[in-house]
Amino acid sequence: MTILDTLDRIGKTTRVKTKAITEHGVLNEAYDYEKPSSFSRGLRIDLGSVTILLISGTASIDENGVSVHIGDFEAQLRRTYHNITGLLAAEGATWKDIVRTTCYLRDIERDYDVFNRVRTQFFREQGLDPLPASTGIQAILCRPELLIEIEAIAMFVPNPKE
Repeated sequence: MTILDTLDRIGKTTRVKTKAITEHGVLNEAYDYEKPSSFSRGLRIDLGSVTILLISGTASIDENGVSVHIGDFEAQLRRTYHNITGLLAAEGATWKDIVRTTCYLRDIERDYDVFNRVRTQFFREQGLDPLPASTGIQAILCRPELLIEIEAIAMFVPNPKE
């Protein structure tokens, strides 16, 4: 028994309700990773009247767990947005609920201009105002063929029917 379990048992803490997020129709599990995988595609946290979605680093992976659009930064970025959109929709959210993104680019000097152009266009298409807080970082990604990975945080008040 952990300290948290003991504190729960004596009424000193209350666990927050969480649920793993997945959407196999657009993004499947990363079959290249050891099983069981040590992360969730996302996590839903329900805090009474507010729900928070923590979307794990998401990239250009298809519904079969395969990297797609190898060598094409713009296409990988668009597939990444598609995958995040699917994860959000699976929990009743949209890009309008996104409050923060962290964007990992394999080569930020080479790809940032394309990234910013496509991101600006995508956010405009989504009707985002205000824009989410965001950070861009150059990083080595989990698969050598991936050029972009994005994690996101969404916050919303769920529809009472959910």
